[in-house]
Amino acid sequence: MAANGNEKQGTKAYYVTTPIYYVNDAPHLGHAYTTVAGDVLTRWHRQRGEKVWYLTGTDEHGQKIMRTADANGVSPQEWCDKLVTQSWKPLWEHLEIANDDFIRTTEKRHTDRVREFVQDLWDKGEIYKGGYEGPYCVGCEEYKLPGELLDGEGEYAGEKLCPVHKKPVEILKEENYFFKLSEYAQRLLDFYEANPGFIQPESARNEVVNFVRQGLTDLSISRSTFDWGVKVPWDDKHVIYVWVDALLNYATAAGYGSDQARFDATFPADVHLVGKDILRFHAVIWPAMLMAQGLPLPGRVVANGWLLVGGEKMSKSNLTGIKPQDLTSHFGVDAYRWYFLRAISFGQDGSFSWEDFSARYTSELANDYGNLASRVAAMVNKYFGGELPAATASGEAEQAVREGLAKAVAAADRAIGEEIDFQSGILAIFDFVKQVNGYITEQEPWKVAKDDSEEGRARLASILYTAAESLRAMAVLLNPVMPDTSQKLWDSLGAEPHLGPLAAQRIDETADWGRLPAGATVTKGAVLFPRLEEQPTA
Repeated sequence: MAANGNEKQGTKAYYVTTPIYYVNDAPHLGHAYTTVAGDVLTRWHRQRGEKVWYLTGTDEHGQKIMRTADANGVSPQEWCDKLVTQSWKPLWEHLEIANDDFIRTTEKRHTDRVREFVQDLWDKGEIYKGGYEGPYCVGCEEYKLPGELLDGEGEYAGEKLCPVHKKPVEILKEENYFFKLSEYAQRLLDFYEANPGFIQPESARNEVVNFVRQGLTDLSISRSTFDWGVKVPWDDKHVIYVWVDALLNYATAAGYGSDQARFDATFPADVHLVGKDILRFHAVIWPAMLMAQGLPLPGRVVANGWLLVGGEKMSKSNLTGIKPQDLTSHFGVDAYRWYFLRAISFGQDGSFSWEDFSARYTSELANDYGNLASRVAAMVNKYFGGELPAATASGEAEQAVREGLAKAVAAADRAIGEEIDFQSGILAIFDFVKQVNGYITEQEPWKVAKDDSEEGRARLASILYTAAESLRAMAVLLNPVMPDTSQKLWDSLGAEPHLGPLAAQRIDETADWGRLPAGATVTKGAVLFPRLEEQPTA
């Protein structure tokens, strides 16, 4: 997506990343949840007028990819190419994800820089050769500590299980190269103390701090039992550990080692959005790698919770994976983008249910917001021939609406733009939606319209202008969350000929009352949130 023309030039980009997703299968709701969150966050900052860089991508190396490709009778590269082109990129386009870059770890622009980064650490004495034996989860691509493992039951009785995937771990013994992670424990603790907001939410920060306080072991950064990965530059019998390879995408995509000017204007990330199950990689290993290389550390690592279905984490491995298209085909893309950020407090686990989605869609989107837009457009057309009248008889009721808008803008900007609290920001906007609905109910413009006097017409005009101007602000505030319906509302209000494109509207100007001019042509467009059909049967 091209940046709008009012961004602040000459400043570092507000740089947001998702994890690069493992392409052993097609994306599910959990992947889309994090990606939509990053999209809303970066769209919000774009509408602040800031320069933004939003990165997502795919993690394509490692043993799990190799085994999946083998099981499907194709090479690992063929498998990755198929999944990326047929599943991942099309879904992000479908969900209107406005990412600025899409990095694949099999791309030369990435692999060459990974080899350079690791070679540099080797030359600095940060890496040494050794051996390791321990329990390994292929699903996590991670050695596990014995104390983390679960005792298997039923078909897995007598075996030790990964706590994330609930599948047996493998005992691996191999020659490896190790990064001196243990030497960075105190530096990391000092950094956490000096930057208390680095890891969010607080529960995630406490977990990481406690983990590091127990002491860190050196990190195996190579594998020698398979060959699908980036070769260790000084020893081609080894491939670089997939997590070291993957984490470096945040630097390589930003121009590390290839475009210093772009790197300086982008790196480090202001926000890494991650699932809580990969928090330690991003909050421990990644900053230690950057410290070893003398590079700046990220601004924040924000761990979102898990989406749960029936109390289980949503994933392919436990059969609770649901395709986003299963929901967008019924509720629409904008409602999908809105629902998960509205219904679940970001950073906490949240349960999805079809019934909850349907209830919120009907109550908040269709009845509160969509019906408000339809009613106002219909009344402007009925009473003023579609031409927005001027407000010449405003009073205390209108002043309350103006104050409500100012409050909503401030609260939403603080929550979404600063605190990465999507739920509170959306609720602040919808509190204003409810306020305007209440305003119309109390003012009863349909009754005022019966008064043909000059005073009556002036009062009716003021009520409808107030409602339409409120909708103008709602379109701007909800554009990062629901861009398609916001554009439809913007068009219905006739705003663009007077105010310019919706994407160019600034958050800090949204509460400036009176931006939508009298005389704008208001049309009654398509219903923003149509009535839902019956739930499809399996």
